[in-house]
Amino acid sequence: MLDILFENRIPTIAVGKIDDLFAGKSLSEKIHTKSNAEGIEETISWSKKTPNGFVFTNLVDFDALYGHRQDPKGMKEALEYFDVHLPRILETLNGDDILFITADHGNDPTDNSTDHSREYVPLLAYAPNGKRNINIGVRSTFADLGKTVVDYFGFDGKELSGTSFLNDFI
Repeated sequence: MLDILFENRIPTIAVGKIDDLFAGKSLSEKIHTKSNAEGIEETISWSKKTPNGFVFTNLVDFDALYGHRQDPKGMKEALEYFDVHLPRILETLNGDDILFITADHGNDPTDNSTDHSREYVPLLAYAPNGKRNINIGVRSTFADLGKTVVDYFGFDGKELSGTSFLNDFI
């Protein structure tokens, strides 16, 4: 997905540890952050100044500080902090933009393990001009998200696995 966007000159902005996760490949900008708060601020900033691009953020505290450290209270507080700031992120969206909120893996802070866990991760999609209260179901593969992103930017992504769900909510 990143390769397709990058090769077609769609700005790909990496916030958090995205650069590390993808070895810096096909990223136009790489902004390392040290906290969820910093990641949220950078996301807002880059969203405002990147009108036709892909801002890809990893909020590092959810994983490193709370999931792997078995800290459910910290996780709860981090989620509440994100909830407070989510309207500021939404304010940066134009009518045709899309916001996806998801995770790259499970990381239950109450399961007595510091490893990644296997529970399903949420996948929320929001478009200011999109449909409301649509259930996209349990996806059979996370690759559906990548396929949906390239579909949004107008590319067929035939080399990608997965099935786009763009038309389900746009």
